[in-house]
Amino acid sequence: MKTRTAPLAGCLCLAGILLVPTTRSADNAAPPGFTALFNGRDFTGWKVPAGDNGHWRIVDGAIDYDAESEARGDKNLWCERELGDFVLLVDWRIKSTPYVNPGVPYILPDGTHARDVTGKEHRLALPDSDSGVFLRGDGRFQVNIWCWPIGSGEMYGVRTDPRTSPELRAAVTPRHQADKPVGEWNRYEITVKGQTVRVVLNGVTVIPGATIPDLPARGRIAFQHHGGKDASGNWNSPPSLVQFKNVYVKELN
Repeated sequence: MKTRTAPLAGCLCLAGILLVPTTRSADNAAPPGFTALFNGRDFTGWKVPAGDNGHWRIVDGAIDYDAESEARGDKNLWCERELGDFVLLVDWRIKSTPYVNPGVPYILPDGTHARDVTGKEHRLALPDSDSGVFLRGDGRFQVNIWCWPIGSGEMYGVRTDPRTSPELRAAVTPRHQADKPVGEWNRYEITVKGQTVRVVLNGVTVIPGATIPDLPARGRIAFQHHGGKDASGNWNSPPSLVQFKNVYVKELN
């Protein structure tokens, strides 16, 4: 896929953010200045959905999900620690993409969807999986993980909200497509300071700084459940066939 750039309207650069280490320690061992939120062995510090029945599990030092949680309510995996301002590091990978999403939009740099001469949206049929990182306790403020051409790192819940201003819609749309191929590990560096979110994916700044007026002051992070199966056992939406490891936080306040 080609790298696409977007206007910087509505973006605020974060000043004074602490530098993140460029070298890696052993898996799930926090680098200097950071605290590990996941120990690589069990779900200490995390809330597994009630009735999940083992679909969120630990495999080879990583949080593994098969998108088939049997929980009746919230199926997302929530960290128990509440955070205010922070830098979050998290490695993630999509395991496979068995579902073909028939309705992937072609997203323009301003966050709107491309249309043809009749005004109809362009839609693409692409293999897709879907997950993300919830910020400050609310799924609307999610940093997405998926297979869309726009790339991971966008904040879909903010971008698609009809109340969102054009400036903010552009600000939460990735500047670059920085994902690695399905099956390979990616790293997020997510900085949340005040009401501003900055996202770096694999060393590439995809969201330079989006200031979100209704972002809560504090809250927990979560890894998203997405997808489901029909009565025949076929996926009916992009599943969260994902893994996470090396989850570290540096609190800024």
